[in-house]
Amino acid sequence: MSPSAADLRDFLAREIKFRELLRALIVVGPMVAAYFIARETALLNLGLIAVSLLIPALRMQLAPKLIAWHYLAILVTFAALFLAAPIKPLFVVLTALAGFLAVAATRHGEDFRTLGNWVFIPAVYLACEVREGVTASEALRHAGVIIVSSPISLALVCAIRIYDRQRRSDAAKTAFGPAAAEWFLPALATAMAVFAAAALVEIFDLAQGQWVMWSAASVVVGDLAASTGKLKQRAIGAVAGVPLGFLAGMLLPQSRVGYALAVLAATLTLTSFSRYIVGFGLRCFFIALAASFAGGASGIAEERIVNVLIGGTFGLIAVGLTEIVWLRGVRKVRSSG
Repeated sequence: MSPSAADLRDFLAREIKFRELLRALIVVGPMVAAYFIARETALLNLGLIAVSLLIPALRMQLAPKLIAWHYLAILVTFAALFLAAPIKPLFVVLTALAGFLAVAATRHGEDFRTLGNWVFIPAVYLACEVREGVTASEALRHAGVIIVSSPISLALVCAIRIYDRQRRSDAAKTAFGPAAAEWFLPALATAMAVFAAAALVEIFDLAQGQWVMWSAASVVVGDLAASTGKLKQRAIGAVAGVPLGFLAGMLLPQSRVGYALAVLAATLTLTSFSRYIVGFGLRCFFIALAASFAGGASGIAEERIVNVLIGGTFGLIAVGLTEIVWLRGVRKVRSSG
């Protein structure tokens, strides 16, 4: 093998998590195939549920029983947010509560942040997505298809975990890291950021508002410096990926096949890349490309970029505010002591 070929292989091995990519393709691919057969757009959304179950299952080595509990948490949260959506104040409060609980779970083990994130993300995304641009009756039908068909996702993910445990003797985890000593402040910051983001979306009826709420929660990863770094990565990924996806879509004809494959690729980016900035940039690219294939790419570049930046800014402000309050509280305790 030539040095250049060996270098390329090593580079790809570092950047792409092929084991996770293959497993994600196994659980998401059937949803895309079902979409082609049934011509039911709701089936494509099952891919997000499947990959949301798969990521914690692989990272945390979950047993099928815990995967089933995770699945139930996603469905319950999605159903609650979907049903609350017509009542805007209630939707805002419940979305903020979901963000709080996603982080508060770390009081039982730091690994539960992964599990919490992958309840919050699919539930919020789907609750917004199924109502975007359709009537209430069509949204209800769409949600019903997702819920009724979702056991397929659970079965595929459980099958992969059973296979891995038999083939590689992967023991299911029974402990999930030490309990987070300071779980309340990050949970509070997440709730504040998501509340502000959801309120903004509902007040101004922002299209694709899930990007604002998702981004608000995503940047709350620790202190202000870490959160700022996360927002920079998301901003770079959006600024680079969305316009390129939009331009690529302009050069290609609208196509149902192209749309499905772009959605598949966007879903696979959630778990297939070692570096977050690469995965997020490609996710932005493929989502913009999918919108272009569906004939809805007008203004998407500015819309998605702005949504990412607005949500991330809310996250930074929330982290900054909670840090200030915490430091003042510590100073008061020390001075009174």
